[in-house]
Amino acid sequence: MFNHTEFKKERLFGIDFDVLTMRQAVDWVYRTVALGWRSETRYVVTPNVNLTMRHQKSDDFRRYVHGAALTVVDGAPLVTASRWLGMPLPERVAGSDLVLSLFDAAIEECPLRVFFLGAAPGVADRAATSVVAKWPAVQVVGTCSPPLGFEHYADQNRELVQQINAAEPHVLIIGLGAPKQEAWAFQHRQQLQVPVSLCVGGTIDFLAGEQTRAPQWLQRMGAEWLWRIATNPRR
Repeated sequence: MFNHTEFKKERLFGIDFDVLTMRQAVDWVYRTVALGWRSETRYVVTPNVNLTMRHQKSDDFRRYVHGAALTVVDGAPLVTASRWLGMPLPERVAGSDLVLSLFDAAIEECPLRVFFLGAAPGVADRAATSVVAKWPAVQVVGTCSPPLGFEHYADQNRELVQQINAAEPHVLIIGLGAPKQEAWAFQHRQQLQVPVSLCVGGTIDFLAGEQTRAPQWLQRMGAEWLWRIATNPRR
C-alpha cells in the first residue's frame, strides 16, 4: 500500500489529518499524476463533522480513512476545533473546492483526464458537458452512474473497474456519498490503475447544476449544512 508521509499530520477526534492548504493539496495531486504510478490508486478522503462522528463509531470506516493516501479537513467547525486544541489545521479543504481548484490549475498543453463515477443517471454526463465547456484543459474521459446496490455484485464491480482503467484517467472523481465512496475506493484500490481517486460526495451534482453550493459567507461560518437542508430537505 502507498504510504503518504510528505505532510505533517495532526490527530483530531481520532483522525490523522494532513496539515496542508488547498494549494498544497492541488500540487500533491498533480505531482502524483506526474509520477504516472498506476499499480494502485491513491485515494483522498475529506472528513467533515458527520464523517468524523462516523469514524468514532465504525471500525470499517476507520479502516477506510486509514487506507487513504491523503486526509483533508472538509468542515469549518473542525478547523476551528483544531485551533482551540492547539493543533491548528491551516484551512478547510472541501472536496468540491478541491476538484474546482484542480480544474482551474489544468493547462491545455497537458490536459487533465478525469472520470466521473456516481450521481443519478444522466447527471454525470451533464456534469461532463459543463466541465469541458468551462475548462478546456480538462478532458472527461468517461462517466458512470452505477445502479443502486452495485457495490454488492462482484461482476458489476469488475466490469466497472475495467471500464475506468480502459479510459486511463489521471483522476477518478467518486461521488457515491459517504461511506459508500470511501468503502469502494478502499476495496478496489489495488485494481484501479488511476493515479488519484477523490472521494468527494455531491461534487458531480454541483458540476451538473443539480445542486447549488452554499454562499461563500455561509461556508465561512461553517454552516453549509444549513444550506443543504434548505435546498434539499429530502436528502
